[in-house]
Amino acid sequence: MVAAIAFAGAGAWAETGSAAQAVPVEGEGERVLFRFRDERITESSGLAVSPTHEDVYYTHNDSLAGPVFFAVGGDGRTRATFTLQGAVARDWEGMAASTDPETGRRVLWFADIGDNFDGAWPDISVYRVHEPASLRDATLPAVRYRFRYEDGGHNAEGVMVHPRTGRLYIVSKEFSGSVYAAPKRLRTGRTNILRRVGSAPIMATDAAYAPDGSSFVIRTYFSATVYSAPGEQLAKVTMPQLEQAESIAYTADGTALLTGTEGAGSPVYRVPLPEEALRAAAPTPTPAPEPSTAPEAGGEPARGGAEAADGQDGGQEGDAGVPAGAVALWLAVAVGATGVIAFIARRTR
Repeated sequence: MVAAIAFAGAGAWAETGSAAQAVPVEGEGERVLFRFRDERITESSGLAVSPTHEDVYYTHNDSLAGPVFFAVGGDGRTRATFTLQGAVARDWEGMAASTDPETGRRVLWFADIGDNFDGAWPDISVYRVHEPASLRDATLPAVRYRFRYEDGGHNAEGVMVHPRTGRLYIVSKEFSGSVYAAPKRLRTGRTNILRRVGSAPIMATDAAYAPDGSSFVIRTYFSATVYSAPGEQLAKVTMPQLEQAESIAYTADGTALLTGTEGAGSPVYRVPLPEEALRAAAPTPTPAPEPSTAPEAGGEPARGGAEAADGQDGGQEGDAGVPAGAVALWLAVAVGATGVIAFIARRTR
């Protein structure tokens, strides 16, 4: 795909540079790319394609599994296991791979953002490590960034990083979900504030940016939706039936999505993007300058009305990514008996 409208900062959107347009393989449908063969991978919750190593994919387990991630080959076999030094895995729910725009180094992000009680934790954390140069078991030094939402605690499972700006975004997992932008410059010596920049589909379980930054995808239990910006839907993507859909990522060429689930020996599917999502990118975008809402002292962006900048009114964008019947079912469950609510709590692990 080519670059179109992309995140340019908390509360503003700008167009980015172009890239070669990707063309899907005609007639190709969804298929199992591989299955995890490692018995230690029982709750694959995050997924990312290696920016450096060909046919290598990264994943990690859900909560209480330790600060460990796995490099897995296209045959499903683990190539290496890595431990983050000094990190904690309270409730790891997602990961992302990106390139540091200042140094050009490849970076992996691990999001300890799960909060089944929607505000039980005073803050959440995201860990940043340089992608390993070699696929050998190792312990890696990690940088920890603490975050707090500007509007109170939230449960979240989606994390994505803009491939050109390096900006980090968190997508909450709620009945009325939101996309939150981190400050342009992250600080380790203070809590970074996450500011709402748009709405997200109901019960989002993961999110990812396209390799060229032209679009992003948000996964739910039911489907996936591709956006050029919050509220600007490009396409809905039918997802394979999975026991508990947890992860989403773009392929390296941007023509398809990868999605996975929890469970021993769980599969990773490759799902081609629909033509409308590939056609939507503009071939010759006009670059826009950085927004005038420059970061304040301490690295936080100036308060300037995120919703006003992207044309949002702060409300949820309907049921993007979810059939109307499914929305009604979820709302019924939300007000149902205690036993049903307990079931939802289990599903949000």
